[in-house]
Amino acid sequence: MDDSYPQDLVRHVARSTGLDEATASRVVADVAAYFGQTVVEYVISRHEDLKSRNRKNDDIWPLIAGELKSRRFRAGELSDRQLRRMIYG
Repeated sequence: MDDSYPQDLVRHVARSTGLDEATASRVVADVAAYFGQTVVEYVISRHEDLKSRNRKNDDIWPLIAGELKSRRFRAGELSDRQLRRMIYG
């Protein structure tokens, strides 16, 4: 079990989901890593994901800009140009 996360959180996840503590610890680590991404890391990985699904950049930029509003890091408003620079910059 990974002791780098609060054990009360791991126990809570284990109790609330019925998972064993080792699995709950991996879930906590995965969620922490997901929400621990910087704005740039998120934009790059999300762009790659959407491009792999054959989405066009004209559709991707507004989608990513909207998603950034609900992320943990609460990015400010970013223009399409700013998002493009993170990818191609």
